[in-house]
Amino acid sequence: MIRHEKVLRTFDSLISDVITDELEHIGINMLKNDGFVKASKDDQGTLTVTTKNGHNISGVDCLLFAIGRDPNVELDLDKTGVTLEKGHIKVDAFQNTSAPGVYALGDVCGRALLTPVAIAAGRRLAHRLFDGKTDLKLDYNNIPSVVFSHPPSGSVGLTEREARDKFGDAAVRVYRSSFAPLYYALSERKVKTHMKLVCAGDEQRVVGLHMVGQAVDEMLQGFAVAVKMGATKAQFDDCVAIHPTSAEELVTMR
Repeated sequence: MIRHEKVLRTFDSLISDVITDELEHIGINMLKNDGFVKASKDDQGTLTVTTKNGHNISGVDCLLFAIGRDPNVELDLDKTGVTLEKGHIKVDAFQNTSAPGVYALGDVCGRALLTPVAIAAGRRLAHRLFDGKTDLKLDYNNIPSVVFSHPPSGSVGLTEREARDKFGDAAVRVYRSSFAPLYYALSERKVKTHMKLVCAGDEQRVVGLHMVGQAVDEMLQGFAVAVKMGATKAQFDDCVAIHPTSAEELVTMR
């Protein structure tokens, strides 16, 4: 049961479309644009779930709510001068809160809710406070993110929609590829890998890279470095491909 038409709706449309279709293809019955109303338990301990759209699902043995998480900020922060913003602690680019000498980082700040992000922000804050590196801060742009779905998916940079909103349709060019990787060469069912490069400007700087498929979770890290460094499509093309691999598709797209 999902509240919208697709899963992973904050990711690029490539990822949300492919993962939604794949979940349905393997037999998961998805109730879209729906929501939970109530659950009742019978004498055998099984549940009947009622949804907002009037569905009654019986024989349910396990009900899991994947509704996200809220920061634990019920700490009388109003007495400390620490400002909240939409339930999260408000910080500046250097992790400073509104109260002098009080810092916050990680999920409680509401940005890039990932463990490595919190670690990176914490390290930079420690160096700034205790190592004399007064200008050190975490750059929250182009942080790579992976969903360990089936198949896995990964993303770094802007989605296609974000790029078009930022640079304008005329300045954005998108490259796509879809193929069955060699991993499935001998299997009856071949799960395709999907890739997308989002490029912007006259030099076609790669501002977004999105993938779904076997091993893309391992593949993304190196390409995230290239996107972080501002690589262009021409520089991707100039890199000699490693054959036969799935990764070569990203440097051979035309």
